[in-house]
Amino acid sequence: MKIDKIKNYNQNLLAVLGTVLLLIAIMGLFLMAIFFISELNRNNYRNTEEGILSDEKIEELQQENKRKQLISYESPRLVDTLNLVYIIPVSHKTLKNEEAIEAEALLDLRSSDSYQRDKRYSNRYYGDFNNILVYDYKNQEVVKLFDRRINFAKIQTEYFEDDILVLFKASTKDTYKDGVINQMDYKTLFIYSLKSQKLREVQWENADVSEFNFVENSKDLIINFGIDHNRDGKFDSYIEPSLIKKYDYANDKLADIVSDQMSKELQMNLEGTKKE
Repeated sequence: MKIDKIKNYNQNLLAVLGTVLLLIAIMGLFLMAIFFISELNRNNYRNTEEGILSDEKIEELQQENKRKQLISYESPRLVDTLNLVYIIPVSHKTLKNEEAIEAEALLDLRSSDSYQRDKRYSNRYYGDFNNILVYDYKNQEVVKLFDRRINFAKIQTEYFEDDILVLFKASTKDTYKDGVINQMDYKTLFIYSLKSQKLREVQWENADVSEFNFVENSKDLIINFGIDHNRDGKFDSYIEPSLIKKYDYANDKLADIVSDQMSKELQMNLEGTKKE
């Protein structure tokens, strides 16, 4: 009897252990599947964040008469309903392998899965862009904003009674020296007026436009510039300082909000060296 009980106990124990091991194996496979899916999504995200190739890399490819990126048109965005004026963001696709420039390649004309948030008098479009086309449907005219190579990730349209402004922060040089022009590099604020059809460029030396906001009921802006304190070609908001300036839209000028004297006093106070 005791032997039978011991056998039954061992069998039950083995059954429980087998079930536990099976559950562990299933859980392991499930976690591995999640890991591979997350890695795949991360790689896809990285591909969209690659930016455009630096001038140095472009020169290397040109010497071999090759290319690695193709332009891609995003869906037109209606920004002026009355006059039927659209903007057409120009993005790009990075090829897995370099190809000869003579090779024909179909452009990917699919609309991006960019997120659009509607707000009264304001719209925002997200993606990975390298140009903007302004399409005047009534007059059948298309204007290209840039003849140089740039990269930007968000387009913002602001609506006023007398004008519509298109704004975006764009990188124009590989300041970080990592081989690509992307959002890691210094960014400049560009402002395009649909009324005047003029493009403005707002920047500060050795600084990155990290954030900007409109003054209430005005076209003036308050701009945060990130200072590249260690001069490594990028702004790290965790360890590097920023300053704010006011942009006078009517006069196209930047002005200090905090005076140099007050900045010195604040710094001395932080250091504990301010004299009483």
